[in-house]
Amino acid sequence: MRAGSPPAACHVLPVDGLKIPEIRFFTLRDGGILLGCGALKRLEPGHGEVKSMRTVDGALGRGVGKAMLKHIIKEARIEGIGRVSLETGSTDQFAAAIRLYVREGFTPCGPFGDYADTQWTLFFTKAI
Repeated sequence: MRAGSPPAACHVLPVDGLKIPEIRFFTLRDGGILLGCGALKRLEPGHGEVKSMRTVDGALGRGVGKAMLKHIIKEARIEGIGRVSLETGSTDQFAAAIRLYVREGFTPCGPFGDYADTQWTLFFTKAI
């Protein structure tokens, strides 16, 4: 996830970030084999963030990202979250992810939380 973005614009969730109560981390597996991961971070009341979605290279094109995104949104609804937002990279490396977010109803928005608007970042949001 870090390739293609300068360090200052890379907002990958660190492993120790999984320990905070606002974060829920999910994995998608097939027969015990890891296919992808993602997280939901609770922001202010009613607002959540989709974080650190990633599909392993060998599972690209199999719908892993879509399945993970739908799972995160389902869990957000269960938690009473009515809007989810996300930050992603703006380089070609992130083109497939951006297409997924748009297909799933996310619309561009400005920075949220502690993010800064840079040439390397794009922001999306969706009412759920």
